[in-house]
Amino acid sequence: MDVKLLFILTLLGILCCGRAQQEGNECIKANALSCGECIQVGAKCGWCTDTEFLKQGEPTSARCDELESLKKRGCAVPKIENPRGSQKILKNKNVTNRKKGAEKLKPEDITQIQPQKLTLSLRSGEPQTINLKFKRAEDYPIDLYYLMDLSYSMKDDLENVKNLGTSLMLEMSKITSDFRIGFGSFVEKTVMPYISTTPAKLLNPCTGDQNCTSPFSYKNVLKLTSNGQQFNTLVGQQQISGNLDSPEGGFDAIMQVAVCGEHIGWRNVTRLLVFSTDAGFHFAGDGKLGGIVLPNDGKCHLKDNMYTMSHYYDYPSIAHLVQKLSENNIQTIFAVTEEFQPVYKELKNLIPKSAVGTLSANSSNVINLIIDAYNSLSSEVILENSKLPEGVTITYQSHCKNGVINVGENGRKCSNISIGDEVSFSINITAQGCPKQGKSETIKIKPLGFTEEVEIKLSFICECECHQHGIKNSELCHNGNGTFECGACRCNRGRIGRQCECRRDEVSSEDLDMNCRKDNGTDICSNNGECVCGKCECKKRDNPEERYSGKYCECDNFNCDRSNNKLCGGHGRCECRVCICDANYTGSACDCSLDTRTCLATNKQICNGRGICECGVCRCTDPKFQGPTCEICPTCPGVCTEHKECVQCRAFGTGEKKDTCDEECNFFNLTKVKDRDKLPQPVQAFPLMHCKERDANDCWFYYTYAVNNNTEKEVHVVETLECPAGPDIIPIVAGVVAGIVLIGLALLLIWKLLMIIHDRREFAKFEKEKMNAKWDTGENPIYKSAVTTVVNPKYEGK
Repeated sequence: MDVKLLFILTLLGILCCGRAQQEGNECIKANALSCGECIQVGAKCGWCTDTEFLKQGEPTSARCDELESLKKRGCAVPKIENPRGSQKILKNKNVTNRKKGAEKLKPEDITQIQPQKLTLSLRSGEPQTINLKFKRAEDYPIDLYYLMDLSYSMKDDLENVKNLGTSLMLEMSKITSDFRIGFGSFVEKTVMPYISTTPAKLLNPCTGDQNCTSPFSYKNVLKLTSNGQQFNTLVGQQQISGNLDSPEGGFDAIMQVAVCGEHIGWRNVTRLLVFSTDAGFHFAGDGKLGGIVLPNDGKCHLKDNMYTMSHYYDYPSIAHLVQKLSENNIQTIFAVTEEFQPVYKELKNLIPKSAVGTLSANSSNVINLIIDAYNSLSSEVILENSKLPEGVTITYQSHCKNGVINVGENGRKCSNISIGDEVSFSINITAQGCPKQGKSETIKIKPLGFTEEVEIKLSFICECECHQHGIKNSELCHNGNGTFECGACRCNRGRIGRQCECRRDEVSSEDLDMNCRKDNGTDICSNNGECVCGKCECKKRDNPEERYSGKYCECDNFNCDRSNNKLCGGHGRCECRVCICDANYTGSACDCSLDTRTCLATNKQICNGRGICECGVCRCTDPKFQGPTCEICPTCPGVCTEHKECVQCRAFGTGEKKDTCDEECNFFNLTKVKDRDKLPQPVQAFPLMHCKERDANDCWFYYTYAVNNNTEKEVHVVETLECPAGPDIIPIVAGVVAGIVLIGLALLLIWKLLMIIHDRREFAKFEKEKMNAKWDTGENPIYKSAVTTVVNPKYEGK
């Protein structure tokens, strides 16, 4: 099972390596025929312009390769075309460090994002990184437009909103000294099914004695102003209206507020739209109920501050509203009653930079709602970009407060930003190929809800610099059949070949194929290439380091002998299946070193004069010696004595070197065994010496010393010492032992005698009781015979 698992893992490793190698070789696989095509493949690709670079049989596309591979193949760095992208900042005004109460600035003089304008030159596959800085400015101007539902159900709400102007101006003065407020109202489209069942109801759509104004779609009551009292006065003059169905036409009103900037009075500052209602909304498609089928055109249709095309255009879709709100940098606050909170929260998820607040039944909490929603919206910055050209991608990484880093879609935003906080964004922009045929494009990046933006002009590197110096109809390209540029011919239409020497219709003729067969054989280009214009163009390998070459593609640089799993031992290069060794190396796989320095002993002799240096390794001619320079003789006299002290200190912690054992005796591997039978025995693989040494206490210890085939010194030692007994103790021990033996024998005899006497007494007692015994011969009353007699009743004794 382990073998199978190992085989599977090895196979997977080979496949993974092969796939990674193949995927990483995009330059060769592209078969680029010009420098421009080559650099569009990827950022790792370069083009060699050296006219002598290609070997026989290599196609023009072989000039396109990875940069390191081109260098290894002999292309000088100045001859490699490898243009790189760049960036240039054109406008870089610092973000505004403004405090409330300081000198008042115009909105256009306040900067919250930096830089503001730059250009990028993009090379295919090479990302360009730009760093943007955003700082939420203090005392930043705010425009707020209050859009209110004036259907009958909002009657009590209107009473509270009449004093909203001055109250809201007072509260907002705590946030900014430059605040303006406007007011608009809406009810429903002015077509019959929505507002009334009869024309008479158009004048007063309310029931009973209620006095209501005529229904309308949207009315711009008050343009944005800094006069809060004027807001109160005009709002106080408004009257409610009515309609039939519950959903209102608020989307029509939102669209007009977004696109009618001149009528509303929007400035290039923070723009807030408060949408107040106690009902749902109509959206695109609902206009069919009133016979309206034309989709909303997203344009301004205000005349005398009234929306005049409600009967002509359908309601806008949610996506259409999102687009227009984003284009005009408007942040929306939905102030709705508790009943419709779920609906508008779902709408909020579709509209970036929007918030939802719960409006009380009579709108008494509207000021707190607006303040809370504004703080929520302004504490988050979200970057968005305009539409990207085809082939261009963009990624974001945000660096927010407290060291928080976000990537992916979250890399576009930072949250919990307070006034005066500064955050940054790293933005990578990458092009693939040559978008728009090299024409420049402009994209814009801006924070949602803000009018400021970053303008980025993109230009694309589609050709090499050497392309500008190309020679059209050059004689180098077969009588002017191509343009000679970047060291190669770019053939005219209908021509083919390295020098454009053939027409396309001649490529596969039999006569030309004959020139591609070696020795008149049957294989075209040795089955390693294609015959183009009578010349072999060798096919490419997935590995960029491996190539076919030769007039008939009969050569390659990857089928030479190997050593240590390396081509030519790593000490040469493979040319036409033969290793060309580096200096000081020889052999079919360049695995034999001619350098004798590795064979020099400390006495400056080669192999200590006891061997021959072959391929940088000593071959000892005296069988008694071994080691890198034939310096070790395990079986020579004196070896045991030489290593005695070190073996003693490491095995038993005794001897003269016990205090310096770690420093002086770490040159061998020590293994302890239990007894002498476990010591290694001599083998033919490497010599081994058996040693017996005595310590200062006349104790013997046994060990073996050897040098293995890896020139490692090995010592095996018996773990217990063999110590003789002392001379004075022997008689004493012998006497004690003899005394113990005699005492034991005496005790044994005494015990035996006592047992004999006891047994005789017991036997005599038994005999006496036997003689005196009188046995009763009475019959046992419960005894029953085991024999049963059965008489046959028919038996008559005959």
